[in-house]
Amino acid sequence: MKKIKIAQIGTSTNSHGNDIWTTLLKQPDIFEVAGYAFLENEREKFPERMGAFEGYPEMSVEQILNDPEIEAVTVETEEIYLTKYALMVANAGKHMHMEKPGGRELADFERLIDILKSKKLVFSIGYMYRFNPKIQEALEKVKNGELGEIYSVEAHMNCKHNAIVRDWLEAFPGGMMFFLGCHLIDLIYRIQGEPLEILPLSCSTGFDELSAKDFGMAVFRYRNGVSFAKTCASECGGFLRRQLVICGEKGTIEIKPLEVGAAGGQYTVMKESYLADWHTPLIESQTDIYDRYNDMMKNFAYMVRGLRENPYSYDYELGLYKTILKACGVKI
Repeated sequence: MKKIKIAQIGTSTNSHGNDIWTTLLKQPDIFEVAGYAFLENEREKFPERMGAFEGYPEMSVEQILNDPEIEAVTVETEEIYLTKYALMVANAGKHMHMEKPGGRELADFERLIDILKSKKLVFSIGYMYRFNPKIQEALEKVKNGELGEIYSVEAHMNCKHNAIVRDWLEAFPGGMMFFLGCHLIDLIYRIQGEPLEILPLSCSTGFDELSAKDFGMAVFRYRNGVSFAKTCASECGGFLRRQLVICGEKGTIEIKPLEVGAAGGQYTVMKESYLADWHTPLIESQTDIYDRYNDMMKNFAYMVRGLRENPYSYDYELGLYKTILKACGVKI
């Protein structure tokens, strides 16, 4: 496969910009990294993130967009600026991988999708669990009907953040639901589609006298059941209780925790039960060690080269984004 000349726009403290950058550098057989651009005062705001970029060409956004040899761009700036710079990349006719979930304005995201469609550009969004091997396996079992009709999905993504991060959540509609809950909604929406009703229930714990919605909760009503997403930034031990439970008429899958950190990456354990009695042991399986970003960026490269079709259509990404906003309490 011919190498893809690529550049990165932005990074931030609380998201995955540095991880994407280092992943590009670790895949020199796939990517030729042209350089990076910092914007929105990122160098001053995130000095602890700068070391990974030292020794590589710093460019302006205009240089990246106007270079005809650069085929693709990773847009990794802060969430509130994502759609702003993604629109620039799309207008320049370059394929794009973008941090999740997009900026705060639906109209801007709709315009982005329209441009990507019209130019037939590859569009990939960095939802964390799309390339988790066990989640992929679970989705395949759902697709194949092994669990029967799905009636409920339970998704948790909790952690313990300090007051600085929880105060920062004030920048987003729905706070934690926008920031991390979007990963969970991606899973629910992929499995069950558009819900009949969404009940946004996010609130603030009030800890440290903060008002940001650090307790994210949303309920999704479907024809035959109810699903929910819970994401709390104040939960001790929350990382190892991150989970996905898929309930069907013929079987249940539990993935908990979603990831376990290990040397060289992470691994995931999945448990399954099929029409068993109360005391039948669950079927348990475990992945090898993997890196969540390696397959994400390889998949992006394969799509750019036309070797793989995007499993997430433009319409899917727009529908997902609207569902996220509704779960955050935004009226659409």
